[in-house]
Amino acid sequence: MRLAGPGPDLLRPALEALVPYEPGKPAELVQRELGLERVVKLASNEGPFGPFPAALEAIERSVSDGNRYPDSGAYVLREALAARHGVAFDEVVVAAGADAVIGYVCQVTLDPGDEIVTPWPSFPSYVLDPLKLAATPVRVPLRDGRVDVDALLAAVTPRTKLVYVPTVNNPTGTMITRDELRRFLEAVPAHVLTVVDEAYIEYVDDPAFPDAIEDAKARGARVLALRTFSKIYGLAAFRIGYGVGAAEVVAAIRKVQRAFDVTTPAQVAALASLDGAVEIARRRAVNRESMAELERVLRGRDFEPIEPAAANFVFVDVGTDAASLDDALLRRGVIVRPMGSFGAPTALRITAGTLDEIAFLDEQLASVLAPT
Repeated sequence: MRLAGPGPDLLRPALEALVPYEPGKPAELVQRELGLERVVKLASNEGPFGPFPAALEAIERSVSDGNRYPDSGAYVLREALAARHGVAFDEVVVAAGADAVIGYVCQVTLDPGDEIVTPWPSFPSYVLDPLKLAATPVRVPLRDGRVDVDALLAAVTPRTKLVYVPTVNNPTGTMITRDELRRFLEAVPAHVLTVVDEAYIEYVDDPAFPDAIEDAKARGARVLALRTFSKIYGLAAFRIGYGVGAAEVVAAIRKVQRAFDVTTPAQVAALASLDGAVEIARRRAVNRESMAELERVLRGRDFEPIEPAAANFVFVDVGTDAASLDDALLRRGVIVRPMGSFGAPTALRITAGTLDEIAFLDEQLASVLAPT
């Protein structure tokens, strides 16, 4: 017997059109269910390497205090991040991933009927979190797979509260330039808060790549910059990211933020990772090599990924039903991400893993695409 359902007026109408996030199956479960010897996950833009050694040591030391609640204000980490970026302590907020900061800034700015402007396709939370609040997402199409900052500006109205500007766009992997971001920030109306998502900043060494925190300080721009420890730092499972913005915005976010939402292991791991410049440089170099190999493999199978891809993943139109190719690869132990939910049913997003993982992908593509 099932539990009794809610009355007709209990659940908010704004939620009716939302579809819950459907995560892919864990690699271990796929391996067990399909009886595979090996499974490689190239679906979630994770880094292929785990936490830094110093972070692992910090996590291990913290475990014995697992009976104590974490520092709800992430005081030590916020202090270190403020010093690193040359901002005030009260201009930094730490949360359970940069994704959490996106949700919180929506909560503190959006009323029903307010608008947000976002490039599309892009990170789903830019759209989903406003919809949860009965706000209206205005989706601005990409131009040749790139964020069109001029089209974003043209979409702003008096009802716009937030504009999302990812410096590397997920899922297409393309970047905007420093000049494009500056042009946007100089022209965006004063009533708008620009949320600049810099999740992949550590992967990019292009001299034209922007730094939103530095630009906001230099130009007095109204910016909330998002950073994460989930990618190159190897802390995706620990869920920790942060935002840098005006003290008033950070204070408002702190009002709606759940107490104790960032665990102690996450905080100490992030803190211990801040001195990992040498390892970040090594991982960035390895990623460049892996990305070049991934693109070579795909072109060798007559696919053309969107370029230039700036971070650790590519977007490729496979010219057919991507869901079928995704399923065929899955059954051979390669997990990638089909893009049907982004309105691109013939495309896949593939993360650059290690060279060995990419070689495994190449082997399975050869099997899947072989003439029958």
